[in-house]
Amino acid sequence: MTRTRSSQRWLARNAKDQYVKRARQEGARSRAIYKLEEIDRRDRLLRPGMTVVDLGAAPGGWSQYVNSRVGDSGRVLALDILPMQPIVGVGFIEGDFTEQPVLDLLIQRLHGEAVDLVISDMAPNMTGVASVDQSRVMNLAELALDFADKTLKPGGSLLIKTFQGAGFNEFHAQMRRRFEKLVSRKPSASRAESKEIYLLGRGFKQA
Repeated sequence: MTRTRSSQRWLARNAKDQYVKRARQEGARSRAIYKLEEIDRRDRLLRPGMTVVDLGAAPGGWSQYVNSRVGDSGRVLALDILPMQPIVGVGFIEGDFTEQPVLDLLIQRLHGEAVDLVISDMAPNMTGVASVDQSRVMNLAELALDFADKTLKPGGSLLIKTFQGAGFNEFHAQMRRRFEKLVSRKPSASRAESKEIYLLGRGFKQA
């Protein structure tokens, strides 16, 4: 099958990408691991013994990194609509986060345990229609924030991928109301042309 010009450009860019090369060399599941690593080093996000939920986990780069940081005394529970190869020490649920039965199962799997950190690298399948894509992105972000409301322990943290555009300012304000501190991060591994930005809320204020 003949490749489209856009796919050829993507392949060419990936071939030159330093983070893609590094991931291959280090056995990381995706280049996205280096986004989380940079944020963790800057903000001291992870520590041994933490309970962490990873939303939008496949192919598993973030879960892989988190699991190495929280250690045997910690717990990582991951979820994605796509399948993910198992990671020793990481629990996984395959399902659509927007569906209530899947969300209910995720909460059940926590067995009432409060969560130290929720991380979300979720993004919808893009249609190419900017207004539609942005609406879907912000819907996922709001669902992740609602999940954090239900599961985070007081003082917990939420790291979430969003995209600048319609609804971003309103979502930013929602997070500011829920956390003692809110910062934005654009890791080096985040491509310059991407509108993605990570919001990190620290010090969850339980209602």
